[in-house]
Formats: sequence, structure tokens, C-alpha cells
Amino acid sequence: MPKLTVEGFAAVEVEPGKRLVLAIEQDAGVDILHACGGNARCTTCRVEFVSGEPERMTIAEKTRLAERGLTGVRLSCQITCDHDMTVRAISRLAGSGRPDSGRTPLPTIQPPPEWTTK
Repeated sequence: MPKLTVEGFAAVEVEPGKRLVLAIEQDAGVDILHACGGNARCTTCRVEFVSGEPERMTIAEKTRLAERGLTGVRLSCQITCDHDMTVRAISRLAGSGRPDSGRTPLPTIQPPPEWTTK
């Protein structure tokens, strides 16, 4: 089982293929934002990789990051846990002023993934 480490929290094992945003929230217990419900629209689920960054990304993720001019970050809603990784959760509910983290993302990547390289 892949091991997920979120900086400042205990490492956890996660179900292979689980969406990273869900693993961060449900398994690691971190209050990560996902305002758009995990659909690669809002970028509130941003993470920085410390180690284990995947080589591929969805076209939706690549497009959204480019539109927002974001570099050095990834969208956790567009990544599955298929190997060990360590991340820094950037956008968290605590201190955001938002009433909640957002609608719970579906178990599968949305929109249906089309893969490309970083």
C-alpha cells in the first residue's frame, strides 16, 4: 500500500488508486480545501511535493495551472496514490475564512482523465 506523508502529520498507508485529495482529507486527517468538489476548476486543493511527485498529469490539471500562472504546485484532485509520496498541503480550511472545505470529491478523477507529462 502506498504511504502518504503530509508535512506536519503522521504518515499513513492509503488504498492504492485513491485520489490524493481524498487521502489527504480522509486518511491523513488534514483539512485540505476542495471548493469545486475535485473537478480541476478552483485550484484550492493545491499541494507542493516534497518527494514522490508523479511524472504525469491530467490535461485538465495542466491547463488550469497554466491559466492561473501557478508553478511548483499540483492539484491533489487530479492525482491518484499509486506510490509513496510526501506533500505540503497549501490551502487548508483553517484560516481560510470559508465555512467548509467544499463538496466531497467523487472517488474517481473528474473530469475523466486524459494524461500528459508535466
